[in-house]
Amino acid sequence: MDSLTNLGEGFLAVLTPANMLWVFVGALLGTAVGVLPGLGSAMAVALLLPVTFTLDPIGAFIMFAGILFGGLFGDSISGILMNTPGNSTAIAGSIEGHKMALSGRAAQALATSAIGAFAGGIIASILVVFFAPTLASLATFFGPAEYFALAVFAFVAISAVVSDSAIRGLASLTMGLAIAVVGVEPISGAARLTAGVPELFDGIDIVVVTVGLLALGEVLHVASKRGRADDTALLPTAGRLWLSRREFRAAIPAWLRGTGIGLPFGIIPVGGSEIPTFLAYGAERKLDERRAKPMFGRGAIQGVAAPEAAGNATAGTAMGALLALGLPTSATAAILLAAFRQYGLQPGPLLFERAPDLVWALLASFFVGMVVLLIINLPFAPLWAKLLKVPRHYLYAGISVFAVLGVYATSSKVLDLVVVLLIGLLAFAMRRYGLPLAPLIIGVILGPLAETEFRRALAVSEGDPTVLVSSPITVTLYAILLAAIAFVAVRRIRARRRPSPVAAEEPVA
Repeated sequence: MDSLTNLGEGFLAVLTPANMLWVFVGALLGTAVGVLPGLGSAMAVALLLPVTFTLDPIGAFIMFAGILFGGLFGDSISGILMNTPGNSTAIAGSIEGHKMALSGRAAQALATSAIGAFAGGIIASILVVFFAPTLASLATFFGPAEYFALAVFAFVAISAVVSDSAIRGLASLTMGLAIAVVGVEPISGAARLTAGVPELFDGIDIVVVTVGLLALGEVLHVASKRGRADDTALLPTAGRLWLSRREFRAAIPAWLRGTGIGLPFGIIPVGGSEIPTFLAYGAERKLDERRAKPMFGRGAIQGVAAPEAAGNATAGTAMGALLALGLPTSATAAILLAAFRQYGLQPGPLLFERAPDLVWALLASFFVGMVVLLIINLPFAPLWAKLLKVPRHYLYAGISVFAVLGVYATSSKVLDLVVVLLIGLLAFAMRRYGLPLAPLIIGVILGPLAETEFRRALAVSEGDPTVLVSSPITVTLYAILLAAIAFVAVRRIRARRRPSPVAAEEPVA
């Protein structure tokens, strides 16, 4: 009952004219940025992070909630209408969604996506409301060694387990940790990697890192492809914008199954919603094979419903893990963790005690934001698609100017403009050579936490390293991590040894 009472107070804070305006603005901006290919929800949060510093914390995080979920739906619009998903989390739903659009059912595909996002997000938000306080109370058993184990778990899981290449993932993580240690060391006070520049003593601002990595890096990447043929076309969305009774009956089980698959992945550091969305798509495809008349490959509505619900369910429970444990399980959650720190707040078990008004207003804004998104996206999704017709050189030039102005406005340092450009060039090189961005972001965000907790643990134990594996929580975390690494290694070795179809068809002499 305490959770319901606190949630009711959160709704009272959200349902004011000013805060409802921020929910609406966040949903609009998140969807608008998410529609554009290559950007997505993480980019939307990073790009708009400097804008929110003039707001009070409650208004800012209510706006972030709208941006987050709006960006997730916007990712799917370009995937369904152009077969160009706004982000990797929308790839699975775009496979069948684009086939629906090709067959003249684009409006129904967009409606299925919007309702699926609503269903997955609402169910995840309900679970977060009731179980986040419990997670927070369990997190009081965490000491320095346990938090260090959590950071290591996130580092290795996102870099080596989730990434396609463990070497590239760890290389990206190393670059992130190198950026994180720039500045004055918090315990000894020694300056590191500052080259004697006083402006770097405070370290490199996370806003500079995220904007350079996600905004300028993407702009440079798009600019490098200028002149190449683009054969994608925007499909029309004429027709009814609602689902028939038959389509609704077919989609309901898929929405529920997708939500069930996505929920646990928000707590596990897997880098985002890519894995649960593809798992949901694969599950629906397996079920479709048993039907008398399989629909996959011709525009199956289940192939849109399940991945969309899974993606939003994962995003919802990821916010629960961030609030209760202080653990970012995706790039977007890592950027939101940076936003908390900009306001002098540290997500984790103490956040529910130190800033209960903010926490419960943020949780209430999830529900309000979902309803607002459903209202503005069901009838207006075709209008969002018109953004895809804006010439890219105008669009990305505007993004560059907006990003640079945002960085300068937060600190008024010319050096930050130089650093954001250098990080943008680094991000361009990483995209060019296939290095993942998520490990770098996680390294920048969690690097200082891991270092501080590691040194605290050794200080308390008087230098005894066994303190790092002296509790059941740390042993369990490391055991799960080793099991995951072993499983992935065995799977990849088997995949390499498996003969290719061409080799299998060659006759044996």
